[in-house]
Amino acid sequence: MRIATYNVNGVNGRLPVLLRWLEETQPDVVCLQELKAPDEKFPERAIREAGYGAVWQGQKSWNGVAILARGSDPLETRRGLPGEADDTHSRYIEAAVNGVLVAGLYLPNGNPKPGPKFDYKLRWFERLIAHAQTLVGMDAPVVLAGDYNVMPTDLDVYKPERWTEDALFAPEVRAAYARLLDQGWTDALRALHPEERIYTFWDYFRNAWARDAGLRIDHLLLNGPAAKRLRTAAVDRFVRGWEKTSDHAPVWIELT
Repeated sequence: MRIATYNVNGVNGRLPVLLRWLEETQPDVVCLQELKAPDEKFPERAIREAGYGAVWQGQKSWNGVAILARGSDPLETRRGLPGEADDTHSRYIEAAVNGVLVAGLYLPNGNPKPGPKFDYKLRWFERLIAHAQTLVGMDAPVVLAGDYNVMPTDLDVYKPERWTEDALFAPEVRAAYARLLDQGWTDALRALHPEERIYTFWDYFRNAWARDAGLRIDHLLLNGPAAKRLRTAAVDRFVRGWEKTSDHAPVWIELT
């Protein structure tokens, strides 16, 4: 079972890229972020014609998350995190697919720091940690997949010294990610590639892709039953080199 996460950076504007990648790689489950489209503008028909059922939570111009399942319809179990009733951002969706509970998330960027956006990021992270605690001990495999907007270690950023003041590399944010892992989650990509410098995002500016000046901010975290089934974890870097592509590349795992 191949489960992927992909920040598409606009699901309609990059629909040809998304459909091409789906056709070429045939993942079983896909978590999408940054749909940048309201619910009624989600391209359900095109996705279904590609062989995928979907659940989604859109938002006009910003945010938006979805879960796609090849050959079936995901069974939605939650949309939005508990803990902040007036939060209008579409950043979390959860569904069961073929015996696996999959959560797709888009953690806030948090810049500029300090400020209200950074405060919101920390609050959202705390809500994620609280909800993840209710999932980690499940007997079924659970996967938390998405754009976390966190580089957990120096190995996850091309020049750590340039990012010390950024919200994606702030000590508070990295500490929150570490606390999440301490609940019993496994960072799939890092578990299988502990010393390898791997990136999932390359900015459009400053020729970042050509220079391989990247960041690893897209992660798949696995609870115990899922981690026991982990076979492969990789990044489809080649997608970042396509025309009119997202600034992120898809990241995926395979579970036995």
